[in-house]
This record gives sequence, structure tokens and C-alpha cells, in this order.
Amino acid sequence: MDTKFKEAIRLIDSRNSKDPNKEIYQGEEYPKELLYSQRMTQHLDEFSPDAPEELRIAARAQHICRWQVARNEYPMDRVGYLKWRNDLKKVHSEITAEILEKVGYEKDFIDRVTFLIQKKKIKKDEDSQTLEDVICLVFLEYYLKDFAAKHEDEKMMDIIKKTWAKMSERGHQAALKLPMDPKSERLVKQALS
Repeated sequence: MDTKFKEAIRLIDSRNSKDPNKEIYQGEEYPKELLYSQRMTQHLDEFSPDAPEELRIAARAQHICRWQVARNEYPMDRVGYLKWRNDLKKVHSEITAEILEKVGYEKDFIDRVTFLIQKKKIKKDEDSQTLEDVICLVFLEYYLKDFAAKHEDEKMMDIIKKTWAKMSERGHQAALKLPMDPKSERLVKQALS
């Protein structure tokens, strides 16, 4: 990988390391979004080892500075949730574009990365679909268990069905091989039956 790429990743990680929210993983404390971005890269490397540079950066920057746009500043309903998600995509894209410009990437490259971060044309654009698959895989492996502890089984099965619908067949195959706790595994099986 060239110097621009390494510097872009370093700057993304630097921004995410400022996350005031922490997560304990394997006995160690991490800034939440830094850990998320590392998980995205790890899953992308496993799922699509030949992914283009634009996709690698988009995966790493997927949640960049996410804590700056608080969910509780929006109505706690579906409309509020969707508005929050759309605003997040814009913020993630803008911050990433600034970083990429700073390290010397061309406008076309930056435009492609921001297109991917905004998750446009899922199911129609191969890289957008790959990114969506990776997002779903990371959710299922690392975040489903905690989410399921806070919600009723019925709601969780609905969430799993919606997650599954966003994924490709290749994504489905990868998801079925993920390590999961017994409750998460049961919920996935029930949701898919």
C-alpha cells in the first residue's frame, strides 16, 4: 500500500481514537469507533481480500466521529432514526473527504469513497454491496448479542430479517459461519426459518 493510503488510515484512526465512548474487548479498553473501524477492516480483509483502495478506506471510515451526531438529538421514532442515519452519512463523508484531500487523493477517488460511505446503490454497485455485507457481518458477530439483551426477541428477529435482506448471497454464506453466542444463533435461525 502506498504512503497516501497509510496516512489516510492513520488520520482516520487518529480521529476515531478521540471517541469518548469506550468498549471493553478481551479485557482491553478501546475508543468505541476505533474498535469498530478495526473490525470493519478485519472483516473486509477476510470477506474481500482484493478490495480496491476506495473500499478499504470507506470501510475504515464508515463510522468516523460518529459520536459527534448524537441519536438523542433526534425524535426517538422511525423518522428521527432515518434522519439521524442520513445526517451521519453526510458527516462521515465530509470528514473522510477532508482527510483524503489533505493526503493528496484526486477528486474522482474521493468522490468514489464518499459514494461508498453513503451506501448508495446497494444491490447494484458491487463495492457498495460488499461494504454493506461487511457492515452486517460486523454487526452480527460483535453487536447482535448486546443489542439482543436490550430488546424483545420479536424486535430482534425483525432486525435480523432486515439485516439479512441487505446482504448478498455471499454475505449470507459468510454470516452463517460467524461465531455467535447461543442466544444470537437461536435468534438468527428463528428469523430465517
